[in-house]
Amino acid sequence: MPSTSPGLKIATLRGVPVYIGRSWPIIALVIVALFGPQVARLHPEWGAGAYLLAAAYAVLLLVSVLAHEAAHAVVGQACGYRVNRIVADLWGGHTAYDSPDATPGHSALVAVVGPLTNLVLAGAGWFALTQSSGDGAGHLLLLAFTFSNGFVGLFNLLPGLPLDGGFIVDALVWKVTGSRAKGMKAAGWCGRIVAVAVVLWALVPVLRGEGSTWNLMWFALIAMFLWRGASTAVTVGTNREFLSGIRVAQVMRPAVSAAADTPVSALPEGPDPVVLLGASNEPVAVVPPGAHVRVPLEQRDRVPASAIAETIVSGATAIVADTQADITAVLPGFEGDTTPQLVVVTQPAPAAAPPHGEQVIGVVLLSDLERALQAHAGAQGRDLRTT
Repeated sequence: MPSTSPGLKIATLRGVPVYIGRSWPIIALVIVALFGPQVARLHPEWGAGAYLLAAAYAVLLLVSVLAHEAAHAVVGQACGYRVNRIVADLWGGHTAYDSPDATPGHSALVAVVGPLTNLVLAGAGWFALTQSSGDGAGHLLLLAFTFSNGFVGLFNLLPGLPLDGGFIVDALVWKVTGSRAKGMKAAGWCGRIVAVAVVLWALVPVLRGEGSTWNLMWFALIAMFLWRGASTAVTVGTNREFLSGIRVAQVMRPAVSAAADTPVSALPEGPDPVVLLGASNEPVAVVPPGAHVRVPLEQRDRVPASAIAETIVSGATAIVADTQADITAVLPGFEGDTTPQLVVVTQPAPAAAPPHGEQVIGVVLLSDLERALQAHAGAQGRDLRTT
């Protein structure tokens, strides 16, 4: 089976795996290709050392990205989010987490700490520059580090998704209107405006004959990334509005749980599926109702439940604080390279719960979800095949 890992795992932060994404070497090579020749022109006497300095800058930028994402992760955990991973990739980085009981305040706080971390690093770099002298390699590297962190911090505060400033806009509109869907749509449209503004900002110097075509192409690439992320946010917000009429409880089938090594004879009896839990109390497989009859009665004490279970696709879980939440809470569990046929629904457990922190309450079958979507679309006169 192909690996589902997002890249090379380099560390763990408070139980959260930290990865260098497979696409990160691409941006590292771009940095060396852009920064190296500039250093070589300033200091031709350094020779190949100019490109080694550019490579060192790429590593420092990686550290800055990871610090940015680590801030999101730590504050997210403090707000009750379950943080799944931190990844530094082609477009900088991202932190993946589940936040079933998120609030506008928590969302804004988690968003703002990332760019603030970069601004703190820029401030530290500026202070170090005031204490240093000369124009050697260390000074030049510190100057580039300070400028890049200042730029990344300020740029990420621009008010539009997918930037962190967009999540602040989302939180504000969400707080005022009470609708997360409206918040995402507003922040997505702001992100489109930011994308256009980035292109215009880069185009003006070129029209004056003062800028380079290369810079314009670079900023156009950034704008394309912003436009794509902003458009995704608008689409997600629109879909959230449509899906707000379907509750998790309407499509969820109750389920019970048991350890994966439980003998078939000891499985809970009843019509509900049994979700098997792994060593860390995470869902790993599901025993369908009635599956125990496939095992002869005299062998049920010796056969583990995992032998008659269906493996759960990695990531096919969803945390919901309240089953009356809209169905968007479970949709991410159906995403991925392989669309799972079911998603296990868990709920934040009390303080005395097992280490994994959630308890199984049910499963959502893909077939049930599709029927509910079609019924809801029909009630609204909407054709899902064209949306």
